[in-house]
Amino acid sequence: MRLRFAPSPTGALHIGGARTALFNWLLARHFAGTLVLRIEDTDRERSTPENVQQIIDSLRWLELDWDEGPVMQSERAERHSEALQALLNADLAYRSNATADDVKAFKQLHGAERGFRGRPEQSGAVRLRVPEGATVVQDAIRGDTRFEHMHMDDPVIARADGSVLYNFAVALDDLDAQITHVVRGEDHLSNTPKQLLVLEAANAVGLGSEAPLPTYAHLPLLHGADGKKLSKRHGAASVGELREAGFLPAAVRNYLALLGWGAGDDQTVLSTPELVERFTLESVSSNPARFDEVKLRWLNGVYIRSLAVDDLVERVGEHLDASGHAGFRDDPRFARAVQISQEKLHTLADFWELTGPLLAGPVDDEKARERWLGPEGLAMLVQERAALAQLVSFDEASVALALEDLVGRLSVKPREVYQPLRVAIAGTTISPGIFESVSLLGREDALRRVDDALSRG
Repeated sequence: MRLRFAPSPTGALHIGGARTALFNWLLARHFAGTLVLRIEDTDRERSTPENVQQIIDSLRWLELDWDEGPVMQSERAERHSEALQALLNADLAYRSNATADDVKAFKQLHGAERGFRGRPEQSGAVRLRVPEGATVVQDAIRGDTRFEHMHMDDPVIARADGSVLYNFAVALDDLDAQITHVVRGEDHLSNTPKQLLVLEAANAVGLGSEAPLPTYAHLPLLHGADGKKLSKRHGAASVGELREAGFLPAAVRNYLALLGWGAGDDQTVLSTPELVERFTLESVSSNPARFDEVKLRWLNGVYIRSLAVDDLVERVGEHLDASGHAGFRDDPRFARAVQISQEKLHTLADFWELTGPLLAGPVDDEKARERWLGPEGLAMLVQERAALAQLVSFDEASVALALEDLVGRLSVKPREVYQPLRVAIAGTTISPGIFESVSLLGREDALRRVDDALSRG
């Protein structure tokens, strides 16, 4: 089995493209096949080296490797040109100066459903001759789809300057790479009959091997949680944005695999080896799949909580370095700060909002101060300071005992004791557990922050 992932470098690797890459990778690994990475950079205006690097970086972050490539489609121009000339010589393609108005006039004369047929000229763009009959796309997911040739225009396969267009280059590249399975998005379904016609023409002039045509599989569209076409309004739209948001590659792989595919037993959390073992095209649905970032966050939280603390410490540290908070991983309290946060994190980015104020200093949350550091809150804070200052040991157990004793003696709800203290030390109502947070700061820093809050009050 030989598969290929062939992105166009006209932008970042989006969620749909990442799923396509993953499905190809899973199939290649499941069947011990070969995965070819091909960069389809025939769009000369929008394809950039920066986009190519961004795609490669995204694939590497997702930990999806490839066996051959990356092959740059633009570097195969000589082969494309030779193949194009072979089709022209065999009269399977012809040059035409027909304009959009000419095509419109043809359809007005012969009917809107009639495919355009031009007449050969000495110059102009190159069109492939569409023979009589029909092309049946045998799709491993969708079943057979029949395209009647009488409705198809002779497709333009090269510009007047000889540079080939997408459908010709893709078909020839698949042929030369001996691709056996083409797995891609449903939006490419309309391209497939044109590419099959190119393949048949290429084989007719001896450009290809005797190998059978590839098996095609068109993946269902991706929608947002609201059922509409996936876009930026649904949250992260690209792999790079998921990375910046603090998602883990393993969790993203797990979630993307479930978009249109199921293991058959409703199991949600699947390791990558389990995905490789179970994945087949037969289990891919033809119905649109829904990308829900809320569900991805939940699943990512499951993965975070399963990490060894040392591993999580390293990952959070790397994320802080990349997100403008470099240096805080050098704080001697950092590892413990990550450990006491682990149960509350859904993404690596959550750490800074949750625990960052304990390391960097309290934030200024005016609503939190108004709610919890009014006259009653400040009075409570005075008693809490006194209780904490008397502790011989400042470990979590001792802090917990002191604060719980205060709740009991005053006969108040725990939050009436804990929230004023939390706002005093963090500036906000969000932090890890209050006992762990106070102990993390240590006696000197914790009491100083309480004193600062009292002086401001």
